[in-house]
Amino acid sequence: MGLVYKFIMSIIRAKQKIACISRRKARFLDNAGTSLKKHEMKKLLIVAFLGLGIGLSACNKNEDGSGMTKVSVKLTDGPGAYDALFLSVKEVQIISSEGQSTLAVNANPFNVLKFRMGKDTLIASQDIPSGQLKEVRLVLNDTGNSVVVNGVSYPLTTPSGQSSGVKLKVNETLEAGVAYTMLLDFDAAKSIVQTGNGKYILKPVIRAIPNAVSGSITGTISPAASSPKIYAIAGTDTLGTISDATGKFWFPGVAAGSYKVEIMPVSPYVPKTINDVVVVTGSTKDLGTITIN
Repeated sequence: MGLVYKFIMSIIRAKQKIACISRRKARFLDNAGTSLKKHEMKKLLIVAFLGLGIGLSACNKNEDGSGMTKVSVKLTDGPGAYDALFLSVKEVQIISSEGQSTLAVNANPFNVLKFRMGKDTLIASQDIPSGQLKEVRLVLNDTGNSVVVNGVSYPLTTPSGQSSGVKLKVNETLEAGVAYTMLLDFDAAKSIVQTGNGKYILKPVIRAIPNAVSGSITGTISPAASSPKIYAIAGTDTLGTISDATGKFWFPGVAAGSYKVEIMPVSPYVPKTINDVVVVTGSTKDLGTITIN
């Protein structure tokens, strides 16, 4: 009886060892597959930086396995009819499944009009707990914000209801060991309101740009004096911008697809439409010089 019992127990232990080896093998293959997928994703998500707006893209991978994600926030701007626009940023708040993280801001204030047509500036960078990103808040200081019009500086007041910051809904996964860059696209033309008494109010208009899944459209209008409004249209979706003093325009954060670009200049110039403008993810579609009659 004792021999039979020992024989049975030896079989059970052998099966347990085999099962253990199988589980280790499965974990190894799963990790290898995951690493390969991450490597492939890393190659796919390395894209050119777009401008002043908020988007999210994976930049590089480190192997510390710390459960933390390095998040960098950058600022860029679209054209606006001002000499300068200074923003004094208090902090950047990141709301995720792991709670709230507050990112300290670099040197203030920022003249956001210096960062357009693909240029940007880093305003904050910090490691935060990995998890599901839900919301980003850009919190401005009550003072230190101003706009320069025709060489004259005017203070910008911010409505009291925006004291908690400009809130941007974002649905992205912050993966441990992967660094992310967040792009805030600030629309200067729509963000400043002139009151009847000659004062200016700041009502920030910011667009979230998912860099990893978007492209861009650029071009130059000739003559620049036509000062057109430019629209990129796909179905019911419309993006708008204006050209700068040299006639150049730029649409960042454009989803892949086919667009109609409408150019609406001031009188007496004639509007122009360009059809079938194809945007590819991670690439810039350059329309070159567009002549307006």
